[in-house]
Amino acid sequence: MRRTMLRAAAVLIAALTALPANAQTWPDRPVKIVLPFGAGGVADVSTRLIANKLGERLGQRFVIENMPGAGGIAAAKAVLSAPADGYTLGLVTNGTAISAAIFNRLPFDPVNEFDMISTFGTFDLVFAVSADSPYKTLADFVTAAKAAPGKLNVGTVNVGGTQNLGAELLKTAAGIDVQIVPFRNSPEIAVALLRGDMQMMVDFPPALKGQVDSGRVRLLATSGPKRSAFMPGLVTAAEAGVPGYEVTSWNGVFAPRGTPSNVVTRMNAALKDVLALPEVKQRLLELGIEARPSTPDELMALFKADVKKWDAVIVKAGIEKK
Repeated sequence: MRRTMLRAAAVLIAALTALPANAQTWPDRPVKIVLPFGAGGVADVSTRLIANKLGERLGQRFVIENMPGAGGIAAAKAVLSAPADGYTLGLVTNGTAISAAIFNRLPFDPVNEFDMISTFGTFDLVFAVSADSPYKTLADFVTAAKAAPGKLNVGTVNVGGTQNLGAELLKTAAGIDVQIVPFRNSPEIAVALLRGDMQMMVDFPPALKGQVDSGRVRLLATSGPKRSAFMPGLVTAAEAGVPGYEVTSWNGVFAPRGTPSNVVTRMNAALKDVLALPEVKQRLLELGIEARPSTPDELMALFKADVKKWDAVIVKAGIEKK
C-alpha cells in the first residue's frame, strides 16, 4: 500500500511539474499569429515585420495566418479554439473593442477569454480636405458647419468602423451637424472629395499618402492626444479647436486565457525589445504607426476603456447594434 501511494504521488508530482517545464522551453517550435486582416495591408505588413524580429530574438519562426472578415470574430475564435500553450496568438485591435460594443452578443468574451500580452503600436486618424478647399484649418471647417447645419458632408469608410465612429465623435465634441457619408473604400472617398461632393474626409494616413504627396489633398489635423511622431508638424484636433477630442487606433497581441504566465512574460519582454529597435521604429513610422509596447494589464485597461467609449458613440449616433 505504501509503495502504491508513493508511485501515485510521483505521478502527481510529474503531472504538476510538466506544464511549467514545457512552458519554460517556449518556444521550441514555430508560433502562429492569427490576423483578422488580409495580406498586404498595414496591419499585415507591420505584424510580419515584428514577427520576423521576434523569430530572430526567440529562435523560432513566427508565422502569420490571415483570417479577415466579420469584425475579427473568425480570427479570435480560431485563436481561442487552440491550446493555451503560447503557440497560437492573435492580433487584438481597437476594432475588436468596437465589435464588442456594436455586437449585442459575441461568440467569445475578450475580457474573460483573452490573456492580453502587449500593444504593438498606436496610430491616428487624419482630417483631410481637397487642396482647393476654403477650409485651411479644422477650426475653419467647424465654423462653417455651425453656420450651415446639416449642409456639409464628411466621407468615411464602413459604418461602425474607426473612421466612421471618429467622424461621429467629432460631431459631438465640436457641437456640429454634418452628414457622415459611408463609402466602400478610401479611393472612392478621395474621388468624391476632389469632385466636391465631400467637404472633408476622415481616414488613416496611408490611405491618403498618394493624394497628399501629389498636392491634391491637404491634411488639417490628427486625431490623437498628442502630435503624431509620423506627422509632427500637423496639429491635433484638440489644438485645432475641438477640446477633448481624441481617437487613437491601436493593435496588440493576445493569447487564449490560461496561457502559462511565464510565456506571457517572455513574449511581453521580447516585444518590448523588438519595438525598441531603431529599424523597427523607423519602418513602423513609415507605415503611420508609433511603436508602443505595454504591460498586459495596460492593454486590458485600454480595451475596456475603448469598449465603453465606442458604445457611447454608437448609441449617440443611432447606429443599429447587431
